[in-house]
Amino acid sequence: MDIDNLKTLVTSEIDARYHQLSELSLKIHSNPELGFQELKAVTWLTQYLEENGFSIERGICELPTAFRGSYGQGKPVIAILAEYDALPDIGHACGHNLIATCAVGAGVASKPAIDHLGGSTLVIGTPAEELHGGKILMANKGGFNNIDVAMIVHPGVYDAVTIQALACETLEVEFSGKAAHAAARPEAGINALEAMLQSFTAINSLRQHIKDKARIHGIITDGGQAANIVPDHSAGSFIVRAEDDTYLDELKQKVLNCFIAAATASGARLEYRWGNVRYASMHNNLTLARLFSRNMQSLGRKMKPHDPSKSFGSTDMGNVSQLVPSIHPTVAIAPVEVLLHSPQFTSAAASDTGIRGLIDAAKALAMTVVDLLANPEIVIKVKREFQHD
Repeated sequence: MDIDNLKTLVTSEIDARYHQLSELSLKIHSNPELGFQELKAVTWLTQYLEENGFSIERGICELPTAFRGSYGQGKPVIAILAEYDALPDIGHACGHNLIATCAVGAGVASKPAIDHLGGSTLVIGTPAEELHGGKILMANKGGFNNIDVAMIVHPGVYDAVTIQALACETLEVEFSGKAAHAAARPEAGINALEAMLQSFTAINSLRQHIKDKARIHGIITDGGQAANIVPDHSAGSFIVRAEDDTYLDELKQKVLNCFIAAATASGARLEYRWGNVRYASMHNNLTLARLFSRNMQSLGRKMKPHDPSKSFGSTDMGNVSQLVPSIHPTVAIAPVEVLLHSPQFTSAAASDTGIRGLIDAAKALAMTVVDLLANPEIVIKVKREFQHD
């Protein structure tokens, strides 16, 4: 069977399962679960894969809601990644219900290609992308070893072949001062809230002198108990992002200096904790991205080309891309004015447009699997680009 017929076959497999995939996506959307609590989603996704001939390993990498579904044997090993965690309060405002269903749909649809051409397909369930960097923990435990290619598609407001995800690390900060009556004895107090406010002022000044793509943002999580008491404690949560790890390390120290200076000026005691995971920048494999883009365009979607100037935010898929040739394209499911992580995007992730995006993305992934299996020289080219870069 030639490559065009195989592509027709794998896309028809997805069309035949349209209602199953739609129902699965909407069921996950209606039952949002936070990171590492995605028990229902994992049950439904692994059941679907098992019913369609995949072998399932549950609880991989010592994470109860991580899994690996596999079909076929031998090389190349092509992994399609699933995310399924929701956000607090606003549910699937990042569309992970679509990502998960797209992954299992593409994995099942690629079975005829494996049967005809050999190789193997993995669907890897990766929990807690939003708040905990589940893929980072999995990468540290070898969860992406012995994989030739990794792919994931994210819903968004553009059909784009690549994203520029920033390296990212979190910072938790606390100031301890001394309480006093704010009217009767203010001179006896040490104002922990003022230390936090001074830190914000210093960070705002720092923002004028950092690289264009770098980002610093934060919130105050404790600012005192009453207006007539000098606050003896304040706390904040911050995120520092940069285009690469080298500049992230440099920027982290500059940000920390803002808090150190505020502690010195106010007399408050500073305590801080950097997060235990670092989101790496996204390394887009352009050879692989071009394959996916051509397949999406064959479905009638006009893909935005690779644009290094556009930043997406941060994703733990960046960490995978440092280990394995990877892509993280986006598929449009909402108008450009709709923001990710908003209630409007939550609605879009359950809309007919969202389901159409899921179906097209699954088809393009399955067709890309066909391209890789049918053309061993392309796999070599993908790996050479990865090694060179």
